[in-house]
Amino acid sequence: MDDATRTELEAAAFRALRAHLMEARPEVQNIDLMNMAGFCRNCLSRWYQEAATERGIDMTKDQARDIFYGMPYADWIAANQTDADPAKQAAFAEAIKAHQG
Repeated sequence: MDDATRTELEAAAFRALRAHLMEARPEVQNIDLMNMAGFCRNCLSRWYQEAATERGIDMTKDQARDIFYGMPYADWIAANQTDADPAKQAAFAEAIKAHQG
């Protein structure tokens, strides 16, 4: 497989993952994703920003989130995010420690 085709397939897989998280499963909370998988929508938007920066494209964290979420992040939170109970918050603290090494 040539590099251009591989890049196209990777981009298609990213778009499918984004659509799944944003459209098919918006009820899945970021904290649950972090606790179970070690990444969430915010990580994906950060990776998007980092890829832009590597290519010399200036992009802020908020701009990347707006692109990934398809709306201002505050609007996404208001429409989809629920409060995390203490057990989820404790698991998140542990997940962050493990993720950071």
